[in-house]
Amino acid sequence: MQVELRQLRCLVAIVDEGTFTDAGIALGVSQAAVSRTLASLERGLGTRLLRRTSREVTPTPAGLRVVAHARRVLAEVDDLVREATAGHTRLRVGYAWAALGRHTLAFQRRWDDTHPETELRLVRANSATAGLAEGGCDLAVVRRDPGDQRFDSAIVGLERRLCALAADDPLARRRSVRLAELGGRTLLVDRRTGTTTPELWPADARPAVEEIRDVDDWLTVIATGRCIGMTAESTANRYPRPGVVYRPVRDAEPVAVRLAWWRDDPHPATQAVIEVLTELYRQG
Repeated sequence: MQVELRQLRCLVAIVDEGTFTDAGIALGVSQAAVSRTLASLERGLGTRLLRRTSREVTPTPAGLRVVAHARRVLAEVDDLVREATAGHTRLRVGYAWAALGRHTLAFQRRWDDTHPETELRLVRANSATAGLAEGGCDLAVVRRDPGDQRFDSAIVGLERRLCALAADDPLARRRSVRLAELGGRTLLVDRRTGTTTPELWPADARPAVEEIRDVDDWLTVIATGRCIGMTAESTANRYPRPGVVYRPVRDAEPVAVRLAWWRDDPHPATQAVIEVLTELYRQG
C-alpha cells in the first residue's frame, strides 16, 4: 500500500490529543473523517494500531512503533517544506576542512551586520565540492578548481602553503622549509578535497603518498612522525594541535581560495559574498 501523510498526521493527532473528537478539532475535520482515515491506515497496514475504550484511546504495540516512525517522517517532511520555502532568506556556505581560516569569524560577523535579512550558515561537508554537488549548500569554499561545467567559481584570496610536521621532527625547529627537503618523506593527502599532490615536486623527487579522509585523522597520523602533510594556511588557524607544527614552504605556490556555485542557479547573494570575502583577504 501507499501510506499517505494525512493518515500519519491523523494517527499522531489521535495519540497526542487523546480522543477522536479532539483529533478532529486539531486537524480541522470531523470525528467521522478521523475514524475513516485511521481505519484506512490500519486496513492498509493489516494491523490494529489503536485500542479504543469508552474512556481512552491507547496505541497497540504495533501502534507505538508506527507512531514513532510517523513522527520522524512528518518531521522530515516539515524540514523539506521549510527548505523549499526558505527561498533566499538563508545562505548556506559549505566547506571541507577549514572554512575561511582566520577570516571565518570576521566573515560571519560582517555578513550579519551588512545582510541581516539573509541568515548565514556554514556547513562542513568533506566532499570535492564541499557539499555543493550534493545539495548541502548554496555556495562552497573550495581550494581547487571544481573542474565541472555545472559550476562557476571565483578566486577570493590566496593562502600560504604550509607543511604540517610532528613537533619533534628536526624540520620543526626551522622557521620555514623548502620542497626539496620534503621529497623523501611520506605525504598524507585527502585526494577529494586536498590542495597538494606529488606533482608539486619534480618528477624525480616526489614523496611517497598515503591517503586519509578526515582532518582529525590527518593530524593524528602526522603527530606520530610517520607522515607529513601539506595544506593551506587556513588549516593551521582552524586546527592547532598539540604535537603538530606548521611551517611555511618557501618555494611552494600559494593556494587559491575559491567560491563556487551552481552555474544555472546562483544564489542572489553570490556577488555580495564574493565582495565580502575578497575584501577580508585583501585586508588580511
